Amino acid sequence: MDLSLSTETMGDRTIVRVGGEIDVYTAPKLREQLVELVNDGSFHLVVDMEGVDFLDSTGLGVLVGGLKRVRAHEGSLRLVCNQERILKIFRITVLTKVFPIHTSVEEAVAATD
Repeated sequence: MDLSLSTETMGDRTIVRVGGEIDVYTAPKLREQLVELVNDGSFHLVVDMEGVDFLDSTGLGVLVGGLKRVRAHEGSLRLVCNQERILKIFRITVLTKVFPIHTSVEEAVAATD
């Protein structure tokens, strides 16, 4: 399966909608998108993972890298995920303590840093 990416802006937040699989083959595409957004001045990102079917350690690494990038600019990276199989990965790796995880894009956009 491939990876689909689209972006939109809501206020000062940039929403990155991700679909498909984030794995060793597709993660570089997501990394590129996150780097490009930060380079263009988008420092408050919401990664909508509702359409993600699979996430591996490479994908987790890309998300952590994105978080480090935005934090270097006093920014934030919030995740939207309500799929138990994906949430389980964040719990097992204890990344629930690192990423704010929301159940909807609206909730993530409304959250304050």
